[in-house]
Amino acid sequence: MALQVDRTPLDPIAVCAWPGGNSAAAAALRPLIEEDAPGTGLEPDRLAEHLIALARRYGTEPFTPLESARRGLGLDRATFARVLAVFHRTPALRTAVERGPAGMYWTNTILPLERRGVLDAAVRGEPAFPYSVGLYPGPSCMFRCHFCVRVTGARYQQSALTDGNAMFASLIDRMPTDNPHALYLSGGLEPLTNPGTGDLVRRAAARGFKLSLYTNSFALTRQTLDRQPGLWDLYALRTSLYGLSEDDYVATTTKKGAFQRVKDNLTRFQALRREREAPVRLGLNYIILPGRAGRLTGLADYIADLNDAAPDRPVDFLTLREDYSGRPDGKLAPEERVELEHGLAAFEERIRTRAPSLHVDYGYALQSLRLGVDAELPRIRPETMRPTAHPQVAVQVDLLGDVYLYREAGFPGLQGAERYVAGRLTTGTELEEVVRRFVTEGRQVAPRPGEEYFLDGFDQTVTARLNQMETDIADGWAEHRGFLR
Repeated sequence: MALQVDRTPLDPIAVCAWPGGNSAAAAALRPLIEEDAPGTGLEPDRLAEHLIALARRYGTEPFTPLESARRGLGLDRATFARVLAVFHRTPALRTAVERGPAGMYWTNTILPLERRGVLDAAVRGEPAFPYSVGLYPGPSCMFRCHFCVRVTGARYQQSALTDGNAMFASLIDRMPTDNPHALYLSGGLEPLTNPGTGDLVRRAAARGFKLSLYTNSFALTRQTLDRQPGLWDLYALRTSLYGLSEDDYVATTTKKGAFQRVKDNLTRFQALRREREAPVRLGLNYIILPGRAGRLTGLADYIADLNDAAPDRPVDFLTLREDYSGRPDGKLAPEERVELEHGLAAFEERIRTRAPSLHVDYGYALQSLRLGVDAELPRIRPETMRPTAHPQVAVQVDLLGDVYLYREAGFPGLQGAERYVAGRLTTGTELEEVVRRFVTEGRQVAPRPGEEYFLDGFDQTVTARLNQMETDIADGWAEHRGFLR
């Protein structure tokens, strides 16, 4: 069963980064670069060959240093610089990279950060207000998931709620409003266990922020929604699913009865959302655990069941990810790859018939797989972690006001995580000041073995990009660092 991917581009050059390229790409490209060829010292056909090779390289391996790409083409530095200049004058080639198997690295993460200038700030060691600020308001969690790094039994004291929520409110009030998606609610613990979460959402929405709430939805009851009406001011509610049956949920979360309760909560939320005509978007997050790819049709049926509660307000989106943890170099074994391809194909066929309006975000790895390329996710190790981290890009703030440098470090009692606290906020402390001090004082954290697990997929991608940029600059390619900008 083959995966059904849209392979009908407007321009044959736009798919030259896909496996096998496009036989028409070179012919289509030649008239676009013919006038540029003499200035590069290359024949038009040879120049087209190099340009397509670059599109394929960066469309599949976005973190390639420029020196490595130059050596792969066998060009001297002067000629390579001229070829790069032609590439950047040819918009169709940029589109090819962005549409390539690794295109989501570019479009979802790298290029939005480039546009804000925060990557340059991180490389230069200059302070900048974080592009993304995660609020971690949950004092506890009702699940104990086997993949979660939370220390068993660790939680924040209920006495921390009053001061913590006041600190969050102060942070919201002082946030710059030029990026409506700068804030999100998530955390090491469940946000809906904080009775003030709805008030925080309403406060942020009143300032123009479009908040997403990441939740397990166990506490998304009618009572919670009645007590916290501000939750209806969310831009998006993202529910992490931990299985498609009671057995799955118990095996993953150790919480009996959670599967049906979560599904009932989401079904009720669907009906209430429709009744209230609330604009909040509803989405699901689902990780395909090893050996479970064959169950993906059940995920499509689960979504279709939720849609039955509000046929005119179906589930808006699904983020689908594959668990690459524990695999050497982040690669799938051949048999796993085949299983996953078949599972995805069956899933897509079922979605087309049962939930055709659903937007599916396949993420970095699965999108590559859908285009026939084995994904190799960035694998940041202690030796490639950045002692300065990247607070200009993202920070996370917990209930105590501790500002964490990495997303997976914000758990109470987690060994070593305290080393990744940039500072502490109070109702009278500016986040901007915490970041400025961390950066301008030249503070660094020397990574230790195992601490790479404090970086989630976003942190790993940002770190890989910053390392690439620094390598390019050190190699004398500052003008072109990072290839696409």
